[in-house]
Amino acid sequence: MRKSHPIRRVVLAGAATVSGIVLLLSLKPATDPASAQAAGGAAPPVAAQSPQGGAQAAGSGTVTGDAAQTQYGAVQVRLTVSGGKITQAEAVQAPKGGQSTNITANAVPKLNQAAVAAQSADIDAVSGATYTSNGYKESLQSAIDKAKASAGSSQGSGSQGSGQDSGSQGSGAAQASTVTGKAVQTQYGPVQVRITVSGGKITKAEAVQAPSGGQSTNITANAVPKLNQAAVAAGNADIDAVSGATYTSAGYTESLQSALDQAGG
Repeated sequence: MRKSHPIRRVVLAGAATVSGIVLLLSLKPATDPASAQAAGGAAPPVAAQSPQGGAQAAGSGTVTGDAAQTQYGAVQVRLTVSGGKITQAEAVQAPKGGQSTNITANAVPKLNQAAVAAQSADIDAVSGATYTSNGYKESLQSAIDKAKASAGSSQGSGSQGSGQDSGSQGSGAAQASTVTGKAVQTQYGPVQVRITVSGGKITKAEAVQAPSGGQSTNITANAVPKLNQAAVAAGNADIDAVSGATYTSAGYTESLQSALDQAGG
C-alpha cells in the first residue's frame, strides 16, 4: 500500500483552500449593500421618504372650494389635505328641504368617498343626484385648485425664507390660513364670507356668495367691497351696515363672525 507523498498532500490542501475562498467571494455580492441598492432593494424606501416629507410640508391643511349653485341649492366642498393627498372630503353645503334632503343624505357620503379614492374631481355622478353631483364636482375642483396654489405659494415662501437670515417671511406664510364662514340666508339670497387670517389678523375678506339678480346685483356690487374693506380694517365682525344694503350687511356680518369663530376668534 502506497503512502501519499507529503508534497502532494500540501498541494491538495492548498487547492481546497483556494476553492473555498473563491466560493465565499462568489457569494459576497448578494449581501453587498452597494449591489443591493443598485438592484433596487434598499433605494426605493429612502427615495420615498425624502420627497414625502417635502410634499407634506407644502400641501397640508384644510381648504374650502367655491360654492357651486345648482337648481336645488348650493353645494360646497371642504377638503383636508395631508402630504399632498386628499385625506377627507365633506360637503359644508348641499341642497336640503323636501326630497332634496333624502337625495343629499344618500349622495354626499358616496361623493365624499369617491373624492378621496380618486384624489381628483374626476368622479362619477351618483344616480338620482345629477345636479348635486355636478355641483359637488365643481366645488371639489375649486378646492383642489386652491390646495395646489397654496402648496406652490408655501414652497416659494419657504425657499425665500431659507435664503434669509431670520426667515420671518417663511414663518408668516406658514401661519396664514383661509376660513369660510357659514352661508347665511337673507331675504334676497345667501351671503357667505371667506377670510384669510395671518398672525391673528384678517388680511383679506371676500364674499363667496351674495344676493344676485335684478336690483340685488347692483346692491351687492356696491356693498360687498365696502364690507370686505371694513372687515379687514376692524379685524372683527363689529362693522357698520352699508346704507341701502341692510339685509346683505346683516348676512355678511353673521357669516364673518362664523368664519372668525372657526379661525379661533
